[in-house]
Amino acid sequence: YVFNRGASTMQTSYQSASMSKMIATVIILRQVELGVLSLASRPQDFIRTWPISGSDPLAGMTLTQLLSLTSGLSTDVGCMDSATANFETCVNTIASSNIGNGMAAGQQFSYADAHHQVAALMAVKARGMAGWQDLFAEFQTQTGLFPNTTFDIPSASNPRIAGGMHITAGDYMDFLAKLKSGALLNASSMSDMLADHIVSLPIKFSPIFSGLNGGPGLGEDWHYGFGLWQECQSTQYNCVPGSRVSSPGHFGGYPFWDRDKSYTGVVMRQGTSSTVINGIKIERTVRPDVERWAAC
Repeated sequence: YVFNRGASTMQTSYQSASMSKMIATVIILRQVELGVLSLASRPQDFIRTWPISGSDPLAGMTLTQLLSLTSGLSTDVGCMDSATANFETCVNTIASSNIGNGMAAGQQFSYADAHHQVAALMAVKARGMAGWQDLFAEFQTQTGLFPNTTFDIPSASNPRIAGGMHITAGDYMDFLAKLKSGALLNASSMSDMLADHIVSLPIKFSPIFSGLNGGPGLGEDWHYGFGLWQECQSTQYNCVPGSRVSSPGHFGGYPFWDRDKSYTGVVMRQGTSSTVINGIKIERTVRPDVERWAAC
């Protein structure tokens, strides 16, 4: 469902922020399905200039850990917001800036965009493509999705993979419908995406629990799959993984898939920075009516 004030509203373009994590993850998992990389692949397997050496606790990070935000990368860097930065150079800067950060790969969850930036370059290199735009264009052609969407923040040549789209409600709804139908990923990839990958790990930072940049959080203990949150309206996680998943952005946009009740939806919103929970709160005010509709 969409809170829709007219057909034109469906085609209004919004900045995605972290709404793009779910989309980017699907694109990367499709490269795993092609067999050009695996969930056990490491950045140094594909990125020739990768600067993290074998002696650093981060050296063993895998694609699984990057997609589940458990790789140990906790610091985003300024070049991720630079329109003129070189994408590959910036990924190496991410790695260099996290060397010696006191974290080890696979040992804790820390919400940051750096994980997906590295995973995206791995996918690009594995396919032998020039850049992320080639992978995204291929995905558009193969699926017919995202005709009104661009990966161009801060620029097309240096997109922020985990938060750099201009996207419409109509395009996102079509994506969710195909994801739900099983048209985008095989059963194995879908199972991996929907699994709880932080079930036994400490959470270093969660914007859902504590908020972003001084903004409020929900105080709820959500877990994480691949590129999506495992929702749980509790201060301690006691929910069934995969029952309701989502990918909210820090401007308040909120795409979700309620797998228990078998419907998808999106709140398209571009508010001020760090209002990540506002779209969730909007949806919760109408959820009882929507669930009655879904059950009808």
